[in-house]
Amino acid sequence: MSAPKVIAGFTLGPVVHRGGMAVLREVTHPEHPGPLLMKMPKLAEGEDPAAIVSFEMEQMILPRLTGPHVPKCYGTGHEPTPWIVMERIHGGSLLPYLKRLPRDPAEVAHIGAMTADALDGLHRQGVVHLDIKPSNILRRGGEDGPVVLVDFGLSRAAMLPDLMEEEFRLPYGTAPYMAPEQAMGIRGDPASDLFALGVLMYFFLTGRRPFGDPQRMSDLKRRLWWDPPPPRALVPDCPPWLQEVILRCLEPSPEKRHASAAQLAFDLRNPGAVALGPRAERLRRDSWTRRLQRRFHPEFQPQLRRKAAALPQRDAPIVAVALDLEAMSPAMSSALLDMVGRVLAIRPNARVACLNVLRTNLLRPDSTLDREGRNKHLQRLLELRHWSAPLALPEYRLTHHVLEAVTEGGAILEYASQNRVDHLILGAKTAGITQRMLGSIAGEVARDAPCTVTIVRVREF
Repeated sequence: MSAPKVIAGFTLGPVVHRGGMAVLREVTHPEHPGPLLMKMPKLAEGEDPAAIVSFEMEQMILPRLTGPHVPKCYGTGHEPTPWIVMERIHGGSLLPYLKRLPRDPAEVAHIGAMTADALDGLHRQGVVHLDIKPSNILRRGGEDGPVVLVDFGLSRAAMLPDLMEEEFRLPYGTAPYMAPEQAMGIRGDPASDLFALGVLMYFFLTGRRPFGDPQRMSDLKRRLWWDPPPPRALVPDCPPWLQEVILRCLEPSPEKRHASAAQLAFDLRNPGAVALGPRAERLRRDSWTRRLQRRFHPEFQPQLRRKAAALPQRDAPIVAVALDLEAMSPAMSSALLDMVGRVLAIRPNARVACLNVLRTNLLRPDSTLDREGRNKHLQRLLELRHWSAPLALPEYRLTHHVLEAVTEGGAILEYASQNRVDHLILGAKTAGITQRMLGSIAGEVARDAPCTVTIVRVREF
């Protein structure tokens, strides 16, 4: 009988859950009494590369979180596969509640208040969850225990790089619960979590999702101007104060929602203190003409906060270094490290982003696995990490990005433009006949980049 597999001292047990992007396994460790879970991203053929990037986000965020509303983290690592070990929360999620909907208004208010408590604890640590839904809300010790939030792969932390925003242009989240500003690509506003909680309370109270389950971007953006039926139209027993609170959470403009999760929790626990307005009295949706006005007239459009309004501005430059992992010689590797070191000596507060482009085919489908059955995206990330190790920078100042694109130069330029890169470093390839005829990637980047570009060349002897 073969010995159990061990990763970093943790002995792997059976799989307890397979999610859309990750797998959870029981683990044990002689120094930690447990119970423990190890989370690992799914790396099979055809898996979305966002699963790996979001996992990296969770590896950065979870160890920094404390308090009763998050699972305790016992360690993270990248080899032989990315992993996170955390405490196992016994008590289950809110997902089984969906089998018995609608729920009593008092129970909905209780669940909402406890979830708002957890969000308040998270927001006070500078983190916005951005994927609040029943499966990510656990009850520690059962139905009477405090709420614990899990799955921070799509989250945004104020003092950490946002890899999801930097690498992907489309919004990520769970469509029925996604706030309008999140659908528009604005991440990092705590009010987005309040919107998602409003969706959850509406769903639990009425048995219907306020905006359905959109499958297209156009349907997702409809919540900017399309109002749902008031809860009291579906559940006559819904008290006006609870409708007031829920519809306030579902306001398209973040400024019109509660100012904080703590204030939302207070309202849910103190119905008599809720100021009733037109929302509380509504019994039907707005007319088509009113909705069309919101849809087409700018003065009715919600005032969505700019990205910079929700999070502090970065006060340090971004230095990006593009690496050709397949053709880079040891001499070029050393020269690029030396150049990055020189730039850091001049700009000591700079953040370094290590880039590699995984080329994709224009017409035929791509395989996500290499000949050895390993995930290509993950292998490139590991190579970038090994290359950058001599820089000895903390993780909030050193990030790694594998950009999947048809052309290398275009991918590098788009990254530099979208992420306001200040200084771009890349190596020059040996000039061959193809480069002489078509031009080099370095030349294309140097010509079109919106920032300073340094091209490193290794002298050939």
